[in-house]
Amino acid sequence: MTTAEAIILAVVEGLTEFLPVSSTGHLILTQAAMKLEGTAFTKVFLINIQFGAILSVVLLYWRRFFQSFDFYFKLFVAFIPAAILGF
Repeated sequence: MTTAEAIILAVVEGLTEFLPVSSTGHLILTQAAMKLEGTAFTKVFLINIQFGAILSVVLLYWRRFFQSFDFYFKLFVAFIPAAILGF
């Protein structure tokens, strides 16, 4: 992977993280369009830039995460169906 390819993938991740569609899907499509090999390095790189994007969202909305207990209750209730389907 070249530096230019890494920058393109990082820009795609950054621009699509705040959209209500999958930024991971955009990364996969961009990787396929650029014909990048699915090497171990590429996979780790994609995971790391996604972690960075998620961390930036958490830092941006830090205060909202700790506003009230109601947020965590709603998060738990939303998690229950996914946990049931997962098990």
